[in-house]
Parts: sequence; structure tokens; C-alpha cells
Amino acid sequence: MRVLPYGDQAFMLEFDDVQQVIGHHAAILAAEPPAIVELVPAARTILVKVDVSLRTLDDVVQEVSALSPLPPEADRPTPLVEVPIRYDGPDLDDAATAVDLSVEDFVRRHAAQTWTAAFTGFAPGFAYLVGEDEWEIPRRSSPRVAVPAGAVAMAGPFTGIYPRESPGGWQIIGHTDVVLWDLERESPALIPAGYRVRFREET
Repeated sequence: MRVLPYGDQAFMLEFDDVQQVIGHHAAILAAEPPAIVELVPAARTILVKVDVSLRTLDDVVQEVSALSPLPPEADRPTPLVEVPIRYDGPDLDDAATAVDLSVEDFVRRHAAQTWTAAFTGFAPGFAYLVGEDEWEIPRRSSPRVAVPAGAVAMAGPFTGIYPRESPGGWQIIGHTDVVLWDLERESPALIPAGYRVRFREET
């Protein structure tokens, strides 16, 4: 882990991979260090914003640097969201082939594992979910002009759910009717960074 300066009210933690981001993000959430007002995880970084009227940046850096990352099997301090899914995507066969599985085995393993929202981005409500299997799914050679809202898709190690219709080059493996982003909710995002997700197959 490397600590990088980021102005006079924040600092950035840099890691080697997304799994380290997940572990350290979970550790910071569990420890709840005082004066941290916002955490923004990304693929290899976590931005830590601090209320410097309560504590100095140096004090928070020292406390956060001393934390050990939580392992994947540890109890997480964040909720588990269940997402109903129909595995009927047009790219399901290609995604299964990419990891040398039959469609049946691919669906079973995708639904059996717990996914963690490593970070969010691309569109409001879009979470980059990392699973327990170390899959690498290639992007489509030709992106789609319009991917429908609720499409469940994969690229690289990530699963994501499109919160609204938009262009996209990920492999669509299924669909869900859940609402990912709703400004009427207290927390508009259904799956914020750090949340865990389980997919429940529907027919």
C-alpha cells in the first residue's frame, strides 16, 4: 500500500490490485476511524477524505496505514443484497466458453458465489462486482449501441448491472428487474461500494 498526497483535506491509498482495495476498504469501514467523511474506492486506489477540523491528515494516515485488510471470508460490515436474475443473455454461451465451462455450470457457479462491489462508476448506480472465482471474461469485439436497463453483464473479473440504457461492450449474461438507482430512496444506489451481492436465479 502506498500513501499519496491529495490536497489538504484528503489522501489517496494506492494498491496493486482490486482485491487489495476490497480488503482495505472493508477494514476501514469496520474500524470507523473518526474524522473520515468519505471513502471513494476505485480499481486500484481509495480516496480518503478527512474532516481536518477534528483530526490531522497525518493522524488519520497513521491509523489507516496500521489496519490489516479483511480477508474475503471475514464478516463484512455491509449488507448483502439479493438480486433476482434470469440467465438469458445473448452472450451467455460466449462467457461460459471463455472460462471453459458449460452454460449450466457457469450459471450455477455465478449464482453460488458472493460478489463484492469493489467500486462504482460509469453511470449512477453501476457497481463493479468482484466474485470469488477468478474469471476473466473478454469484452465484446463490437460494443452495442444500446444495452437495456437491468442487463447483467461481465468483462474482465467484473459483473455489472446496467442501471439504464446505454452503450456497452460487456458480455450480457442475463437480466434483472431491480432498480439500481432511485433518487426517491434514502440511499439512491442499491449497491454502494463495499456491499455484497448474491444472484438468485429465476426462470
